[in-house]
Amino acid sequence: MPSSIKGPGLFLAQFADDHAPFNSLADITKWAAGLGYKGVQIPTFDARLFDLDKAADSQTYCDEVAGICAEAGVEITELSTHLQGQLVAVHPAYDLAFDAFAPEAVHGNPKARQAWAVDQMKKAAKASRNLGLDVSVSFTGSLAFPYLYPWPQRPAGLIEDAFAELARRWTPILDVYDEHGVDVAYEIHPGEDVFDGATWEQFLQAVGGHPRAAINYDPSHFLLQQLDYLAFIDLYHDRIRAFHVKDAEFNPTGRQGVYSGYAGWVDRAARFRSLGDGQVDFAGIFSKLAQYGYDSWAVLEWECSLKSPEQGAAQGAPFISRHIIEVTGKAFDDFAGAATDQARNHAMLGLSS
Repeated sequence: MPSSIKGPGLFLAQFADDHAPFNSLADITKWAAGLGYKGVQIPTFDARLFDLDKAADSQTYCDEVAGICAEAGVEITELSTHLQGQLVAVHPAYDLAFDAFAPEAVHGNPKARQAWAVDQMKKAAKASRNLGLDVSVSFTGSLAFPYLYPWPQRPAGLIEDAFAELARRWTPILDVYDEHGVDVAYEIHPGEDVFDGATWEQFLQAVGGHPRAAINYDPSHFLLQQLDYLAFIDLYHDRIRAFHVKDAEFNPTGRQGVYSGYAGWVDRAARFRSLGDGQVDFAGIFSKLAQYGYDSWAVLEWECSLKSPEQGAAQGAPFISRHIIEVTGKAFDDFAGAATDQARNHAMLGLSS
């Protein structure tokens, strides 16, 4: 039977804060449902909304979380471990900045921070299974990204060594996810070592084509790189397990291109926008995903330097709903068809004796 994309869903990370209704899972899910969202992607790194340690060990707690969401009128789409995944691999240049993603007890101690992140990732596999989820979303982290631009000249083998180390760190984690029947859908994102199709292929090869290594498709990052995000679906649709619906725009000038200097988000030539305010061809994307049978969630990840998050969220649910294609179960020209008749077919082909 044909299937359709589920949604709209909402990633809660950008909306959580210390004020109601954004400071508890019960209240934020009711707020999301009130805007028309049918699913929520839960950040496992925000204790105001979710306790990952408890979720990994307690089915009762996971049942309570699922019950809170159901009472609000939404499902859980996926668990997000973006921040913990980032910390699985951190180049020393980013140590101080990324310490903020980890508990204070491991600040200044990269090995302890990495061990904490790996443990968190494994707990998210258990928590996902306890919640009945088959997919989680995350980042790969980065060791090679500071060497993105080939100047100074990169020593031979540098990038290969980086991906070999990524694989060494991620393969045991992916094995745990395999044990629990959960995919890790990596958001392909600048700042990670996996930021486009070429680096995805390099990572997938390094982890031996691991069956649990998957993609969280986010076209905004591809538009900002000027990558063909529709052709990306043609190439990698078999690994796309999650979908962040996020808009972006690229307006190059005589002063700025893809890198946009060192400008802040408001002044960049390449910047994220609220849904419908950017340049991403979502009609094309939803059509491509429907064509290839993607049947998981379309989840709004709101990031915009101009529009308020409340307005962006309110406009995002109907935007996604309008783009979801109810996949047909029949061909449009079935009315003109005829029953199978092999003798007639042979006659039409000039094959009759």
